[in-house]
Amino acid sequence: MQHAQPQRQLTVRAAIAGMLLGGFMSLSNLYVSLKTGWSMGVSITAGILAFAIFSLLLRLRIVRSAFGMLENNAMQSVASAAGYMTGGGTVAAIPALMMITGETMDPWSMFFWISMIAMLGVVMAIPMKQQMINVEQLRFPTGTAAAETLRALHAHGEASENKQARFLTWAGISGAVLAFLRDAHGRFIPFNFPAKFTIPGVTLAGRPLVDYTFALESSLILIGAGMIMGFRAAWSMMLGAVINYGGLAPWLYENGVLEEKLGYRVIVGWSVWFGSAMILTSGLLAFAFQWKTVVRAVRSVSHAFGSSQDLDAREVPMTWFFIGCAIFAPIVIFLQWYLFDIKIWMGILAVFMSFFIAIVACRATGETDTTPTGALGKITQITFGALDAGNVTTNLMTANVTGGVGLHSADLLTDLKSGYLLKADPRQQFWAQFLGVAAGSLFVVPAYHLLIPTPDVLGSDQWPAPGAQTWKSVAELLVKGFETLHPTAQVALLVGGLLGIAFVLLERYLPRWKKFIPSPVGLGLAFTMPAYNTIAMFIGACIALWLEKKRPELAEKSVIPIGSGFIAGESLMGVLIAILVVIGVLS
Repeated sequence: MQHAQPQRQLTVRAAIAGMLLGGFMSLSNLYVSLKTGWSMGVSITAGILAFAIFSLLLRLRIVRSAFGMLENNAMQSVASAAGYMTGGGTVAAIPALMMITGETMDPWSMFFWISMIAMLGVVMAIPMKQQMINVEQLRFPTGTAAAETLRALHAHGEASENKQARFLTWAGISGAVLAFLRDAHGRFIPFNFPAKFTIPGVTLAGRPLVDYTFALESSLILIGAGMIMGFRAAWSMMLGAVINYGGLAPWLYENGVLEEKLGYRVIVGWSVWFGSAMILTSGLLAFAFQWKTVVRAVRSVSHAFGSSQDLDAREVPMTWFFIGCAIFAPIVIFLQWYLFDIKIWMGILAVFMSFFIAIVACRATGETDTTPTGALGKITQITFGALDAGNVTTNLMTANVTGGVGLHSADLLTDLKSGYLLKADPRQQFWAQFLGVAAGSLFVVPAYHLLIPTPDVLGSDQWPAPGAQTWKSVAELLVKGFETLHPTAQVALLVGGLLGIAFVLLERYLPRWKKFIPSPVGLGLAFTMPAYNTIAMFIGACIALWLEKKRPELAEKSVIPIGSGFIAGESLMGVLIAILVVIGVLS
């Protein structure tokens, strides 16, 4: 029998609000990730929005009672699971496979694929919760921050939510209006806002700057992403853009390595090898330095299997883990075979590896607030690249399984940390995550096919898909071999890999100088996306830095809401415009 709670938690209205807010935020994450390779947090933004919305509904007497703190926490669990449904492969493995094969994944296959991986990830988090949260009290910084935000909102009422909600609302409206003026092409619109601003008359190697993707894109999404990501990552990306598009690309063009037409696709076809190598080696080395975390993670979970008799009545019992794995693991194995022709024994191995990768992902998230899905996914790619040499589909989609399971396990534990601090019911949060997975899949899959109707739009100026570019390059390298690359690309691969290692070593052994050392992930990403994306993100980071230095109190309350608002407003309008084009309202 379920333990009685003093406050309502997973109510119908909390579930519906979480599914809708998380679903819309999943669209934002899809849109932004396909453009920049980054995704934004969901929980805190959803909590602020839900509180503001229900406060307004209460004032208008549309609802009878206030939205409680534990209701909001349950809503956050639903919204977080929905918002992170891009982690099931829709911004990395799936578009990478589409770019390689030239084939589109049909909607129903994609829906079952990403939702089953996510549900398996939720189930696999069960053994980690008791040990990592209850016993060891790992911080899970985002979960802790989300709990503190809810406490502040519900303790101080309208005064605490007004400023943040207003910043978010007005930023969202600004992003939506800009996107509409720029992207909507209808007879009732007297003009169109330019997509990019260029500097006429300035050339590099005899070609206009825009040919090297140097321009200012009229996008508040990118400025918002820059505001949220932090200054070190942003200046590292800017440095990479200047080196790649301002130095290497003109030199390669003058020496006949790059084609005459230039542009993003031509340049990134070479530069992706440098960027991907840097991201790969830095991620793997940083992960290797966390070997103590890996050992602690495995040991802690082994204790969890023997401690079920001491569980609080509200805790998720270990039997749910075994039942969930018995249901979802065979489905994921079957889908690997049915959709991608992956051998059954390899599918079993991928699911088996997923459990240990989920342990490490949860532990790393609890200690550092960073989920190393990229590095963990690459370990799977390399493993299956050796086991099934020459099969690009196997090494991509098995990595999709392990990375997706790890991400969703870590997301549940982050939510459970918030609930633990607020004394919420973990069983209700567990079911909330399942609702979020279903909602996020229902939002993401149709939106993906609206935005990416054919594989040829991937890797274009409109949809650079930097994350997918990295997955694609690793898969192709494992299949084709190092010797098939152009000699200059081989050098770029080697130099990028060595620099990735060097930067991680510098970060580790010169921690005082870390802010002056380029972020290897940021620098590497700059080699996989257009310079105009990077420039706009750098501007956003500079704005946030200026606010933090000059107006720290204002920055604390405004930077994340404004950045999130820009992202949400513009991305949702972008999806709406795509829908209007399909139904014939816009051209």
